[in-house]
Amino acid sequence: MTRSLQAVAYRRPSALRSAADGQHLGLETSRGATPSGVEDHPRFFTGFLTSPHVASAGLLAVADVAATRYYQRQSAASLDPVVTGNGDRLRFESFSGCCGVYARLDVLEPGLDGGEVGHGTTNVDVNNPLREALSRIGADDPLHLRVGPEELAVTTVDGPVVEKKVPLPDRWLRGFAEAQVMAAGFDLRAELPAAEAVRFLRSLPRGASGGARWVVPAGRSLRPTTRVVPGAVCLPGPERLVALQRVLRHATALRVYGPALTGGSAGTASAWEAVLPGMRLTLTLSPDAARGFSGEGGVLDALATDEAAADAELVAVLLGWEPRIDVADLAAASGLTAERVRAALVRLGTSGRVGYDTAEAAYFHRELPYDAERAERHNPRLRAARALVAAGAVALRGDVGTVTAEDGHVHRVRDESGVLGCSCLWWAKYRGGRGPCKHALAVRMVRRGVCVEERDMAKADGGAR
Repeated sequence: MTRSLQAVAYRRPSALRSAADGQHLGLETSRGATPSGVEDHPRFFTGFLTSPHVASAGLLAVADVAATRYYQRQSAASLDPVVTGNGDRLRFESFSGCCGVYARLDVLEPGLDGGEVGHGTTNVDVNNPLREALSRIGADDPLHLRVGPEELAVTTVDGPVVEKKVPLPDRWLRGFAEAQVMAAGFDLRAELPAAEAVRFLRSLPRGASGGARWVVPAGRSLRPTTRVVPGAVCLPGPERLVALQRVLRHATALRVYGPALTGGSAGTASAWEAVLPGMRLTLTLSPDAARGFSGEGGVLDALATDEAAADAELVAVLLGWEPRIDVADLAAASGLTAERVRAALVRLGTSGRVGYDTAEAAYFHRELPYDAERAERHNPRLRAARALVAAGAVALRGDVGTVTAEDGHVHRVRDESGVLGCSCLWWAKYRGGRGPCKHALAVRMVRRGVCVEERDMAKADGGAR
């Protein structure tokens, strides 16, 4: 697995301190992106939380996911959660060490009191002493939250710095991109009231269960089913929902999201959202406990086109740290079609610049403080497809493309109901369920290159006339 060493530096450890007016929670920030550029230790919020007990449980749940590998469990290697200020809310996000669970706590405007929310994205320090302190917050304890440095706390650049060096897997960053691509295809499938949500979640197995499980709405609850039926939702690795137990007693409802099913028994991703007072906690599960989001291949088409790259540059200028990105508004502002705007958003997602909120069925803007090209550089199928194109291994004959692989085998690629199918073993195994194979990607690159060339020639001919 490709890894790079990510240095995350804080002015001091995050801490929870007692004072005469209640508890003061200081979450320290690292280097991050803001509307004015990259800043050291940006400040996003100073004020009170309206539901301190709930917020502390939600933060702990996000930290739990960051510290856990749900598949092939190993000793914990905690990654600090990412925090984004979107002007009216704070979002705390993390990925599990195995890249199979994505967690996000949205602290919405009703959950915040007494301060303006800034704009930007960075990491926040959640250390073991802080976790222990958060777990002791009582239901009636007032809680003041500060995300970022004290306004006048540091008067010299020589102040103390807490630095963590985290081995960050490149697939963790790719997981952010794949998770939002999948979530954009979800619809609300069920909503359980609090009592039914508690009953259902507590009935789930705690140990690793393996394989895809399915549930289907039944009245105000969910029941297991052995058949994939319309309206069913996949629950792959139900033990991966354990982080929801942190907030279960505070939840007012449980919402379940998933894609429309077209038959078959292959597992799919799903999202499970605990509705809380003034906030939401969402866990998105990969299609199988043994599969991380990073290998799903949903972003490959967007990465494979120069057109999407140019569109992404244009759309990026228009994002504006919005908590809700309206595709129609972006299309009007950019002069692009809605389809091209969505492709541009997918491409921006590969560098962590947009996420997707299933509750609001909308993208949102964030900027992960990592190398924007890493996900593309380290995607093996994309690299292999580009190598095939560069080697002249692709030939187009009408609707069929042929690709001569490195071992001399010739693979035929043809359009199957809008999806490029291939004669290779990858296609035979996954049938498009994990994105295109390298041969289909190579054919798509060449075909789009030909289309662009023909379009440009037509423009030139038109100008000549």
